[in-house]
Amino acid sequence: MSLKLGVIGTGAIGQDHIRRCSQTLLSSQVVAVTDINLQQAAKVVADLKLTAEVYPDGHALIKAPDVEAILVTSWGPSHEEFVLAAIAAGKPVFCEKPLAVTAEGCRKIVDAEVAHGKRLVQVGFMRPYDEGYRALKAVIDSGQIGEPLMLHCAHRNPSVGENYKTDMAITDTLIHELDVLRWLLADDYVSVQVVFPRKSSKALAHLRDPQIVLLETARGTRIDVEVFVNCQYGYDIQCEVVGETGIAKLPEPSQVQLRSGAKLSNAILMDWKDRFIAAYDVELQAFIDGVRAGQVGGPSAWDGFAAAVAADACIQAQQSGQIVKVELPERPRFYG
Repeated sequence: MSLKLGVIGTGAIGQDHIRRCSQTLLSSQVVAVTDINLQQAAKVVADLKLTAEVYPDGHALIKAPDVEAILVTSWGPSHEEFVLAAIAAGKPVFCEKPLAVTAEGCRKIVDAEVAHGKRLVQVGFMRPYDEGYRALKAVIDSGQIGEPLMLHCAHRNPSVGENYKTDMAITDTLIHELDVLRWLLADDYVSVQVVFPRKSSKALAHLRDPQIVLLETARGTRIDVEVFVNCQYGYDIQCEVVGETGIAKLPEPSQVQLRSGAKLSNAILMDWKDRFIAAYDVELQAFIDGVRAGQVGGPSAWDGFAAAVAADACIQAQQSGQIVKVELPERPRFYG
């Protein structure tokens, strides 16, 4: 039997997930959709030739008897409301990042899930499902390079739009590193600092770009992450782990090496969707399989909360120029 899904939000990522669940993944069926723009929701249903009902709002969709699990892919500030409603209804929910736009909102979700007594929430951090990151973690966990001492990372985009602001380098861009590096190291952050190098002439007047984020973990690992969202040349994700006895580096995406015109070259991706498309497939299939087996896994509400706490500290550090403590409460036993 296919898992019957309801999707809240039919923007770009919502449409992509609806297509994925309807045409690519196993054992799932989208039976309900909604969006603040109901005409768009109806158009998505028609374009993808779905047998799905368009509901007037997210709450109506969550309450629908035939909806067994929810995908929240709506505007970020609406996520908290719909995830809490799904928990109240006892229905598993996959929520694209952010889990909530504030750490306080994430904590409300954590508390609601703990009170419910069973994990229902998976957060849409896709990098732990990426083949390259999984291979890197396997090397770290094996002890082959000893204990991790330092990480050198980069998150580069070719360009961003006019609505992209300095704090979004944290909340929209670095947030992926804040999650995946905790997962890689099985460690939490204790402090953060943000420094600004010379500004790129390609950055808009209101945007400070690039930025370097310096993180310290509870076990003393030091991390530097370059966030450069107007690098021009491509979408480029780097992660190098310096251990006691060796160095491990995130593999590059597989590309054909070309010898032509007196040059030896490899193409560089330009779009984040191309870089992580397989990881999106794997993470949603894991959610579907987990719900059908009665056990939601993957990045948890606590992981979403931890990333939000670190992000808040990063924004404080952007504004103050100081080293800021990351004050994460003790993790509930509920989350292992």
